[in-house]
Amino acid sequence: MDFLLNHWLDITTTLLGLAYILLEYKASIWMWAVGAAMQILGIALYYQKGLYADCGMEFYYLAMTTYGYWQWMRPRPGASNLKEVLPIRHIPTALALIWTAIFLVLWFGIWWLLTSFTDSTVPIADSFTTALSLVGIWALAHKYLEQWFVWIAVDVVTCVLYFHKDIPFKASLYGLYVVIAVFGYMRWRRMMKKKPLPNPLLKERE
Repeated sequence: MDFLLNHWLDITTTLLGLAYILLEYKASIWMWAVGAAMQILGIALYYQKGLYADCGMEFYYLAMTTYGYWQWMRPRPGASNLKEVLPIRHIPTALALIWTAIFLVLWFGIWWLLTSFTDSTVPIADSFTTALSLVGIWALAHKYLEQWFVWIAVDVVTCVLYFHKDIPFKASLYGLYVVIAVFGYMRWRRMMKKKPLPNPLLKERE
């Protein structure tokens, strides 16, 4: 019982995280609602564990959850059906280069903040996953196929980091994330070849 009381945030966010990535695998818009709940609880969990960059990241995730939901839901200008969902597409090369540069700047900036103003014992790894996640959630909000590559890198490093910081349930979840992300990439690549589907939240109103 004491174990469950001490790890309830870890367990709950783990279950929500599993539901989230499965919904992402299916490219389901409901992942944004599950993600919001996971992020709110994640703020408390990461603060307790001294993962300050990850804690701050959750506030950004909440904002991007709203943005991502809006991006996936809004009518697509020029589409044959204005209620089609946002299509999966490749990120333009120029945009990928810009965001790579942004990632490097963010990584250095977050590392400097952690080493200068906190007692973080893992500033390099913590700042790496935080900076890369900032890019990843943006790519997900725009439904770029390559967002899966970002999450694979984040998940591998985070899995190791969380085992190190004694967050075993969530660490195991991130190990599973790696596997799901690989299959998610392959599924999204197949979905790109299909015609856009009607938005499931709006089709009933037609």
